[in-house]
Amino acid sequence: MIASLRGKLLSKRPDSLVVETGGVGYDLHAPLTLISSLPDEGKDVFLHVHTHVREDAITLYGFGSDAEKRIFTTLLGISGVGPKIALSILSTIPPDDFQQAITTEDTALLCRVPGLGKKTAQRLILELREKLPSMKEKADAVFEDTLSALVNFGYKRAFALEALQKAYSTGTRDIETLLRESLKYLTKE
Repeated sequence: MIASLRGKLLSKRPDSLVVETGGVGYDLHAPLTLISSLPDEGKDVFLHVHTHVREDAITLYGFGSDAEKRIFTTLLGISGVGPKIALSILSTIPPDDFQQAITTEDTALLCRVPGLGKKTAQRLILELREKLPSMKEKADAVFEDTLSALVNFGYKRAFALEALQKAYSTGTRDIETLLRESLKYLTKE
């Protein structure tokens, strides 16, 4: 099985690309978001790869991150979802937004994916809720890390917690923004 490729980008097409490594050109299908973000042809690239084996074909799928690859392989485990729909999902929705759509049961966002209807979107939510890493766990880690940083800056834990909860209630979930917003609340008091 091929797990990753590092080599020279030979060509980019709307649905696939060719990467040469060790004198061999590998044809990989990839999400549109990855293809559009790759450098010009002739430059070096690194891709995470999923090798999909069927009776009649061996197909390679390339991804820019391990998270994309993990979502792709998890999607393949859902009945009625093949590589084409899984790639379409990753081409339309970024991995973090996809995980949040599953967590918040946002069928409207999932239905924006070409070829994905409401029933399939509901089935995805139902089956993936348990399989994908929880956004709550990720958010809890960010919350705790931000609180720790505020305490390390010298703020009392109770004041830091209150300011962080205010910042967190705005919907912000990345540590840099949470820290900045929390500090705004702390400096007002």
